[in-house]
Amino acid sequence: MRTVLAIDAGTTSIRAMLFGTGGEVLAVSQRPLRQIYPEPGMVEHDPSEIWVLCRETVRDVLSRPGVEPSSCAAFAVTNQRETAVAWDRDTGSPLCNAIVWQDRRTSGFCDGLSSKGLDGEIYRRTGLHVDPYFSGTKFRWMLDHVPAVRERAASGRLALGTVDSWIVWKLTGGRVHATDHSNASRTMLMDIRALEWDPDFAEILGVPMDALPEIRPTGCLFGTTDPAEVGVSVPIAGSIGDQQAALFGQQCTSDGDVKVTFGTGGFMLMNAGAMAPVSSNGLLTTVAWTHGGRPVYAVEGSVYIAGAAIQWLRDELQIVEASAETERMATSVQDTGGCTLVPAFTGLGAPHWDPGARGMIMGLTRGTNRNHLARAALESIAFQACDVVRAMSSDTGKRVAEVKVDGGASANGFLCQFMADISGTRVLRPKVIESTALGAAYQAGLTVGLWSSEDDLRGNWVLDREFVPSMSEDERLRRLDSWSKAVECAKAWSRICGD
Repeated sequence: MRTVLAIDAGTTSIRAMLFGTGGEVLAVSQRPLRQIYPEPGMVEHDPSEIWVLCRETVRDVLSRPGVEPSSCAAFAVTNQRETAVAWDRDTGSPLCNAIVWQDRRTSGFCDGLSSKGLDGEIYRRTGLHVDPYFSGTKFRWMLDHVPAVRERAASGRLALGTVDSWIVWKLTGGRVHATDHSNASRTMLMDIRALEWDPDFAEILGVPMDALPEIRPTGCLFGTTDPAEVGVSVPIAGSIGDQQAALFGQQCTSDGDVKVTFGTGGFMLMNAGAMAPVSSNGLLTTVAWTHGGRPVYAVEGSVYIAGAAIQWLRDELQIVEASAETERMATSVQDTGGCTLVPAFTGLGAPHWDPGARGMIMGLTRGTNRNHLARAALESIAFQACDVVRAMSSDTGKRVAEVKVDGGASANGFLCQFMADISGTRVLRPKVIESTALGAAYQAGLTVGLWSSEDDLRGNWVLDREFVPSMSEDERLRRLDSWSKAVECAKAWSRICGD
């Protein structure tokens, strides 16, 4: 049996997964990734820890009983996308902590870009809105605030990249500094139609182009793994951002197909085909994947806090012992008791794009209990996804009839049913909900000929459960109106409090 190994470097964990030709999971190894919060609004990771966990999980998977390392036809990499890493080209050592996609420290710099009237041009050429979410302003912050980064830039030894390029560098023993179109399209530095770094935006952001990785197609030979690092010499045949990987893993390969991944955040993508569309409803235009220089584009709505809202209940409020118990808690009460949670802990993403919004719990009464809060948290994830569904429908003029769902939180049946109810769409959950690693494995497998075409993959997608809308239209509209008012309260926080 020939296999593909995918490294899935997520926000809260690193995992290696081995897949067979039927898309079946043969082995998994996973390690938690430490979260670093130096100041409010700042989120960091240790790049060395990311790499150590990648190496550990890969070696663990390949050493499992029944796994033959020599059968591995390719490695694939998928990753948290906008997280920025800086390292020394000569030593391969990171120069500071990675700045995570959730981090908001560059808000002031982004405000400056907007005040210069650059929003429209940046969106037209990069497909992105001016926001601290994206990597380019994080690179600029490192250059401004980390002396070691400035010194390496001056001497030509600086390497900048997102997590995928850091992992590829380490996998190849420092021989390859490359990224793919899907990840490059999340930096605010790539022209999404020319599929190249944009020198104008590099100059505006003050990022040296010689420090950036080479941009390559999603499915191509990036290099060969160093056996001194992972124990085998195998071609790295695919690299793709996590949300684009999930779109491919869900077999959303036709124009108009939609998926949402409920991980730390919530990310909904619609396959837009060969032409990069323009959104008038606060959505992003991004590169989904490329093969042989031919791009497939996607429209995306990014929600910053999805599964992280449940983690917050568990880790900070400590009213939940395990994330899985929230489904039982939510169904133990008839409703939220009038309680609404807007989890704008790091601002609001699509379609609002308000970095000043802050999280709020509204409608509390003396009778509100932890079950109501758990239900409100789950409902908030679905409400945010519904906002994106409505924006996509408005942009395309088409009703979104069905959404494929994946990610850890999609195992929660209450969440999936409420999303179907509040959005008025069918929600389809596959048997394999870890579509991110699977999509990356598919990209690499196609590159090395493990599968001859996308048609070979369609039969691998198997439905686990379909969730059909059952809420009345009057109730749905009433709930959506209440949610919209709650969101406006969260957005008003910075205006009222001046913070």
